[in-house]
Amino acid sequence: MTSIDELFRKPNLPSSHAQGKRKFEATDAHEVYKSAKLSSNSDAKGKSKGAAHVEDAEDDDTEAGPEPPPEDETGADDEGRFFGGGVTRNTTDALDYLEDADGEELEEEKMDTAWVRRLVTNLGRKITLNSEQRAKFEDSPQKFMASEADLDAEIKSLSILTEHDQFYTEFTQSGGAAHLVSLLAHENTDIAINAIEIIAELIDEDVQAEQDQWDTLVEAMLEADLVGLLASNLDRLHEQQHESDRQGVYHSLAVLEGLASQANIVERIGHETVIKYLLKRIRVAEAPVGQNQQYAAEVLQVLLQTSSVVRRQFIKLEGVDTLLQLLSAYRKKDPEKDSHEEEYVEDLFDALTCVVDETDGKHAFVHGEGMELMLIMLKEGKLSKARGLNVIDHATGRHGQEVCERLVDAAGLKTIFSVFMKKPENAAAEHLLGIFSALLRCLPGESASRIRTLGKFVEKEYEKIGRLLDLRTYYAARVAAVDAEIATEQESASEGQRQERATEWYSRRLDAGLYCLRTVNVVLAWLAAEDMGAKQRIIVLLAKRGEKLGAIRSSLDQQLTEMENNEDEGTAEMLNALKGCL
Repeated sequence: MTSIDELFRKPNLPSSHAQGKRKFEATDAHEVYKSAKLSSNSDAKGKSKGAAHVEDAEDDDTEAGPEPPPEDETGADDEGRFFGGGVTRNTTDALDYLEDADGEELEEEKMDTAWVRRLVTNLGRKITLNSEQRAKFEDSPQKFMASEADLDAEIKSLSILTEHDQFYTEFTQSGGAAHLVSLLAHENTDIAINAIEIIAELIDEDVQAEQDQWDTLVEAMLEADLVGLLASNLDRLHEQQHESDRQGVYHSLAVLEGLASQANIVERIGHETVIKYLLKRIRVAEAPVGQNQQYAAEVLQVLLQTSSVVRRQFIKLEGVDTLLQLLSAYRKKDPEKDSHEEEYVEDLFDALTCVVDETDGKHAFVHGEGMELMLIMLKEGKLSKARGLNVIDHATGRHGQEVCERLVDAAGLKTIFSVFMKKPENAAAEHLLGIFSALLRCLPGESASRIRTLGKFVEKEYEKIGRLLDLRTYYAARVAAVDAEIATEQESASEGQRQERATEWYSRRLDAGLYCLRTVNVVLAWLAAEDMGAKQRIIVLLAKRGEKLGAIRSSLDQQLTEMENNEDEGTAEMLNALKGCL
C-alpha cells in the first residue's frame, strides 16, 4: 500500500508564540529552493516543452480563457483591450457577496468552559473519524486523506490554549490531555509530531499557567503514558532522511525539558528508555554538531543534575564511559566559539560533573581513566582546562578516597600545584582549594599518597603555604567588606525584614568568597595539625598580617555553628579534631 507518511508529509514549522525562546533551526531555505528548481526542459506547470499536444477534433472549438461577459454588458473599451469588468461571473458574485457583508461586525468567539469543551469534542470526533476511515480504507490512503488533514488542523488549533491557560484544568477534565497524548501513537508520524509540538507548547515554562493548572495537565498526560509513547515515537523518527522528523526529535526533547522543570517529576521521566535514547543521540557522529545533538546533551544534563535516582540509572548504563569517550576528542582542541558544539561540550562536562558526585560515579570515573583524561586537559586544554578542574573537584569530594589516590598515582599533584602557583582566577582557585581539602581529608594517614601530598606543601621553603595565606587575606578582605555593608543594612531593618533577607545576605557573603575563605582555613588547619614546621610557618605569616592562629580556630567554630543538623556528621567530627590541634 502507498505510504500515507509520504503522501501527507509536509514541513512542521514551530508556532509563532515561541519567539524569544529557543527555536528549532530550519535547514537552509536556499538549499531547499535549489533542490526544488524545475529541470531545464520543463515549463512552470511541469509540462515538457518539447511535447506535442494532439487534440481530438471535437475539442477544436472549445473556448478558452475567461467567461464571456453577460450579453447586456458592453463588449470592449475604446482600445479593445478588455470586455466588461475583466472578471468572471463567479468572481463578480463573490465580490457582490463581500460588498453586501461589508460593514457587518464579526462576532468574536467567547472563550469560556463551553468553548474548551467544544475544542475537546471536535478533537475527539476528528480522531474517531480518521481512525474509522483508516481501518475502512486501509489499502486506499487517498480516501482518508481528507480526515487526516482535518485532524491535523484540529491539533494545530489547540495552540490557542497557551494564551488561555486558565482553562488547562477544564481541558484536562474533558479528556483533551488524553486525546492529545494518544496521537503520539498515530500511524502518520506527522500527526504524532504535531501533537508533540502542541504538548511542548502547553507545558513550556514561558506559559504563565498557575502551578495547579500546569500540574493537573501534566499529571493527566503522564498517566496517559506520555513518556513511554514519546520514547517509542523517537525510535521511528529518522532525522537524516526527513526534515519533519528532525523537527519531531527537537519538539520531543522540548517536552522532556519542560517536564524536567519540576524536580518531583524528573524521576518519573528519567527512566531507562529515555536515558538510553539520550545516550544514543549524543553519540551520533555529526560534523558540525547539530542543534538536536546539543539539545539532547542539555536535557540529559538537566535530568542528571536534578535527581540522584536518574544519576544512578545513568551510571548503570555505562554513561560515564560514554561521556569520557566523547570528551576525549576535546582534550587538546576547543570547539568553535559560540557554536552548538561549544554548548554541547559544556553540557557533557556538566553532566559528568553531576555524575561523579555519586559514589558509583566516582568508581566509574576512575575505572574509565577519567582522572588521566582530566589531567591531560589541565596541561594542554583551553576551554577543557577549567571544566576538567571542576570535574576533579567534584570527583575528589565526599567519599572520594579512591579518586584522591588515583590523582596522586597518576602524577597529578605536580599538575595541580603548577596551576595553583600560577595565580588562577577565582573560579579555578575555588576548585583547587576544594581539591586540597579533599586530599587532606580522604587520603589515609601515613599512606604514601598522603605523605607525597604533604611534601608538596612544605617543599621550596613552604611556598605553597605562603600562597594559601595570600588567598586567605584576599578572600577575608572581600568578605569583611560585604559583612560591613550587611551590618549597616541590618541596623535599619526590623526583625521580620532580617529574617526575610537572611538568605539574600548569606548569598552575598558566598559571592564575596566565604566558601573559599573557610576552605583555605580548613586546609591551613590540616597542615598545622600534620606538620610542626608548617604550623610554625603559618604562625609567622599570620603574625605579619596582624593575626594569630586563633583566627583560623574561630573560622572553624563559625562553620560548626552554622552547620545544620542533617549535615554530614563526619564533617563536624573533623572540624572539632582540627580545633583541638590548634
